[in-house]
Amino acid sequence: MVAGRRKVVPGLVLLCLGALLARSLSVLIGINELLLAIALGAVLVNTVGIPERFRHGTATYNIWLAAGIVLLGSSLTVGMIIEVGATVLLLLVAAVTLTLVTVEVLARNVAGVTDRFGSLLAAGAGICGVSAVAAVGGAVRAKEMHIAYAAGVVLLVDAVTIVVYPIVGAVLDLPDVVFGVWAGVSMLSTGPVVAVGFAHSEVAGQWATITKLARNALIGVVALGYASYYARRGAGGSTSVRMLWENFPKFVLGFLVLVGLASLGAFSPAQQDMISTVVDWLFLLAFVGLGTQIRTAELRATGITPALIVFAAVLLVSVLSLAAALVVL
Repeated sequence: MVAGRRKVVPGLVLLCLGALLARSLSVLIGINELLLAIALGAVLVNTVGIPERFRHGTATYNIWLAAGIVLLGSSLTVGMIIEVGATVLLLLVAAVTLTLVTVEVLARNVAGVTDRFGSLLAAGAGICGVSAVAAVGGAVRAKEMHIAYAAGVVLLVDAVTIVVYPIVGAVLDLPDVVFGVWAGVSMLSTGPVVAVGFAHSEVAGQWATITKLARNALIGVVALGYASYYARRGAGGSTSVRMLWENFPKFVLGFLVLVGLASLGAFSPAQQDMISTVVDWLFLLAFVGLGTQIRTAELRATGITPALIVFAAVLLVSVLSLAAALVVL
């Protein structure tokens, strides 16, 4: 056991150094730190390569991903979901459903990618960005390269929307509640949603945060749904409790447990801040390792079409959800 632990140390140190470098570069040049973490890992593996003695440690990235997803549950409560109200919840569910269906259909019929890869893209665009990609990737046992690709696409969309949404909000002079809900139901990742919400106004920031967190709570349901679907398909259409449990993403269960504890008030604001910091670092470690799974030859074979499909779906849902929000709010 001791020898096994020693094997992971060099690679784990490499992940830590990559995470520190990604965060430092993000501060200096203003690019998303997770995108930089993936890029650093990808550059490393496609240039000098990863020596054998580091691979045991870099392969632990999936552990840090799962741990980060579980801890995300501490930031969500059932009350947050109820607080957004029936109208906003209906709009939220409609936007998520439209995004999932649009990406799934286009990915399978236009891009011609594998079903599991299409599901990763759909989850990332429809639920909560990188966290959903990681959760569904583990649930359906997707290829590491596809998880990294989908996560990279999500982060690129984030980079575009964090610039475009404030401009649209200002040009159209959107009401605070409308802008906040619109950002919450149609943007991908939590950080950009909160940022653009509060940049618009305090009220918009509050609505954006609450709406996005309510949407994030669907990650467990969607991951479990995808896990069950692919498990049944792998069993030739039949299913059993044992088979579902074997394919059930256990980290999603941990996520749901923490949502329950947070709903009961188990975490103080200071503890939630500390957990949030830990989650940030866990994801940085994970995405450096995830970047080492990217092979440029495989990416060239995948092409740009999957990324364009996600952008098209986000544009469609963004326009329709804004129109709906202006009508019902």
